[in-house]
Amino acid sequence: MTTDALYPLDSQLCFSVYGLSIAINRTYKPLLDKLGLTYPQYLVMSALWEDDGLTVSGIGVRLSLESSTITPLVKRLEVMGLVLRRRGTQDERQVFVDLTATGRAVREKTGCLAKALAVHSGMEPSELENLNNQVCKLRDALSEALL
Repeated sequence: MTTDALYPLDSQLCFSVYGLSIAINRTYKPLLDKLGLTYPQYLVMSALWEDDGLTVSGIGVRLSLESSTITPLVKRLEVMGLVLRRRGTQDERQVFVDLTATGRAVREKTGCLAKALAVHSGMEPSELENLNNQVCKLRDALSEALL
């Protein structure tokens, strides 16, 4: 990297990661369209596939998003028959989100996303895994530094 005060865009990691995110979303979009999901809905479903029965706020924490962003996504997923919302019995302010059988079944259809990423990237699965590990390490370090 250059030591100049001003960095060209292509030498800024933030711009590279931003562009990568856009490219991944464009790669996933036609596949998610076939499943009837948007990328943010896919992220909510992924959080639930990892840990079914999360609260709306728990999904928000997992995805680093506000509950006010998660709520409309969950409502739409419920209309689609993929999840059910239920109020907490001890605290009615809490809203739990449970996968339906249909929602669980969609998970099997999302394997095409990883395959598309591997094919279009020209990278070996191990290379993608190493890259992901590095990105997660950086994300976690930056997040921790903000605490």
